[in-house]
Amino acid sequence: MKIKFLGAAHEVTGSYTLLTVGNYNVLIDCGLEQGPDIFENAPLPIAPGLIDFVLLTHAHIDHSGKIPLLVKNGFSGHIYTTSATTQLCSVMLLDSAHIQEQEAEWRSRKAKRTGNNDYTPLYTTEDAVAALKLFSSCDYVTQYKITENISIRFIDAGHLLGSASIEVTATEDGVTKVILFSGDLGNINRPLIKNPQKPEKADYVIIESTYGDSLHGPRPDYADQLSKVIQRTLDRGGNVVIPSFAVGRTQELLYLLRLIKENHMVKGHDSFPVYMDSPLAVEATKIYDGQLNDYYDDETLALLAKGINPIRFDDLRVAVTSDESRLINTDRTPKVIISASGMCEAGRIRHHLKHNLWRKDSTILFVGYQSQGTLGRILTDGVKGVTLFGEYVQVNAEIVKLEGISGHADRDMLIGWLNNIKVKPEYVFVNHGEDKVTEGFANLLCKYGYSAEAPFNGAEFDLIKNEKVLAGNSVKIEKKDNYKNNNNKPHNNATFDRLLSVGQRLLTIIDRKRSSSPKEIESLTGQITTLCNKYENNNK
Repeated sequence: MKIKFLGAAHEVTGSYTLLTVGNYNVLIDCGLEQGPDIFENAPLPIAPGLIDFVLLTHAHIDHSGKIPLLVKNGFSGHIYTTSATTQLCSVMLLDSAHIQEQEAEWRSRKAKRTGNNDYTPLYTTEDAVAALKLFSSCDYVTQYKITENISIRFIDAGHLLGSASIEVTATEDGVTKVILFSGDLGNINRPLIKNPQKPEKADYVIIESTYGDSLHGPRPDYADQLSKVIQRTLDRGGNVVIPSFAVGRTQELLYLLRLIKENHMVKGHDSFPVYMDSPLAVEATKIYDGQLNDYYDDETLALLAKGINPIRFDDLRVAVTSDESRLINTDRTPKVIISASGMCEAGRIRHHLKHNLWRKDSTILFVGYQSQGTLGRILTDGVKGVTLFGEYVQVNAEIVKLEGISGHADRDMLIGWLNNIKVKPEYVFVNHGEDKVTEGFANLLCKYGYSAEAPFNGAEFDLIKNEKVLAGNSVKIEKKDNYKNNNNKPHNNATFDRLLSVGQRLLTIIDRKRSSSPKEIESLTGQITTLCNKYENNNK
């Protein structure tokens, strides 16, 4: 029984963990990295076709975004998650595939002008559709036996509609262990969703640490904070531009804006328009409007019982097409613009930044975590100018962070969640946090009497012997800050990902040749050997 860390190790995004129990291989999350790589990622050590199951904690792309690639390369097992996550993934994975296809098309056009080869998308809409057919929905708390020696149970993580911590009970050679994956743990008392459910037992815990070094402080009045930012910006005649994650944070903002509108908290601008400029956010909001009462908190259920839609209000306008999005910036009426992506790495938000960053009367309001190296992080750190679409833009707008609205638990909430386990786990693995944060939080847990560490990418542990098998890669990738130095988007590893993807497909083909004739096996061996010799000689 072994666990191997393949993503979000000393980094905040790209959750990806392999659990091996006897002959079964189980992936917990399969996420895309967002922002630059900090450490080199270890490849999946087996062919995707040899993965038996995927357990998905929630729908955010840094946890789910590589599932279509896994399917493209041969995975065909069940993907277990909650019903709400299944519904959200039905729009999020298709949207991600569309982005991959658009990116490849744009790069291919550029490549043709320079005489280079076309780009292939990491995966396609067809791959995403195939992946969605593999989803199996699970209820919270119910125990599901997925093999003769593995059972799973989902509990509410309070991070996003349908988000879960996953308890895996696994038996190998007569030894049973309970392995608990926290997923992303939510902040408390947030709009729409319930607080995280606390676990009671675990032999091993894999816990996130996004805010493992900080406290959110007393819960602020979110609506009051937001209304004050809107008031002073509209009074100046500017726009409030909010980079927001399309799923989860955007719906929370709509909830708060409804309160602000209903209570006339912004004076003199009663009918100020609010634009939701994200096709994904529009589709996700429709899902939030659906029959998902099992996932809502009591306050939201009370509103629904009165016939009040908690995330709809007058003057809410949606932009779906590109033309609708462009028209937003031709209208001089002071307004609120909510657009993705939340870290400003891609999407329509970059166009809104280009049109508003230089304006002293506008405000850029950040409402979520900004990973190291992202444009959002650079702006909140106080950069004086950035390059967008080949044009230098001076930062004159007011840059504001909405305090305390994080979707993640802070340090004390994480410790409180862990302390609810009645008997201390044998070991705690800290992941999903920045390099220093994961190390610091693991050290803090040790001071509280836990055995804990922050594993590096590629690290592997034997859970029966409770010992480390592989240490993983602790050497950082040396990269320049592209926004500050080269005025380009951070390097995209899509080309290498495609090479890795082809390699994984080859492993699947090799595994399927076990029952082939000796002649076929010998032929394939010769072809692969010739290819290996060629590239080994080229690298000498």
